[in-house]
Amino acid sequence: MGQLVLAAKVTHVPSLMLSELSGSPLRDARAPAVSSLRELGRRARERGVTCFVVFDTHWLSNFGYHINANARHRGSFTSHEAPQMIQDLRYDLPGDTRLAEAIAARAGDAGLNVIAHQVASLGLEYGTIVPMHYMNPDGFAKVVSVASPLFTSFEESRLLGEATRRAIDESGERVAILASGSLSHRLWPNKKLGPEAWTSVASEFNRQVDLRVLELWQSRRYREFLDMLPDYATKCNGEGGMADTIMLFAALGWYDYRGAAEQLCDYFPSSGSGQVNVEFHVEA
Repeated sequence: MGQLVLAAKVTHVPSLMLSELSGSPLRDARAPAVSSLRELGRRARERGVTCFVVFDTHWLSNFGYHINANARHRGSFTSHEAPQMIQDLRYDLPGDTRLAEAIAARAGDAGLNVIAHQVASLGLEYGTIVPMHYMNPDGFAKVVSVASPLFTSFEESRLLGEATRRAIDESGERVAILASGSLSHRLWPNKKLGPEAWTSVASEFNRQVDLRVLELWQSRRYREFLDMLPDYATKCNGEGGMADTIMLFAALGWYDYRGAAEQLCDYFPSSGSGQVNVEFHVEA
């Protein structure tokens, strides 16, 4: 039988990569986020994680749910939206075809349209690549990337999260699930994308709701959070409809989840959005 041994909500903002450049003014601002991603990678390795399943809100699909089931993920990535921040970023990671296909099969059992693809030219998006750059740099664990559909429902995303957990439990893998995306996601308009945009949230309302969400998590008041999640995703401009967060909590057990939320870095803004790294502890 398989086991879920790590679960986390993580950031994937491209400014993490920009902060690595020599002399970058973002180096200090992004250092806590970078170090906490590396810490999650250390914990994953320590717990014997064999596969990362990444719910990627930067792999957005207009048509149904898709899973990258390639046996190997290999390429050189340049971001189409921010090539000045992520360019020629090489990755070479093992995939997990069997688990990817099992997730699709269990989702199909629940009536969802989910396709697991083995297409050599299907690369990873940066919602997967950036966290893996810090957490899995040497490819010690396999990677399955799951897209976030634009035209879906809250309930469908919940069903896919539940299907993912069933597939994990039936596998022989020790799995880490990552919800890769922001908290609130209202970005600054182009005319305001100056240096101050890297360290400010575009909406004070969104910032306040993000902080309240973190309080609820730290107090394990997950039922209250889940009941507000549909409005939170809509009113705070959720990235990919916050599908990653819906799927994460569904995989954790939804209302039945009782574990501790460990915030690994301070809440921080990026281009107007709200970001954080949080581990949701699961029973060993």
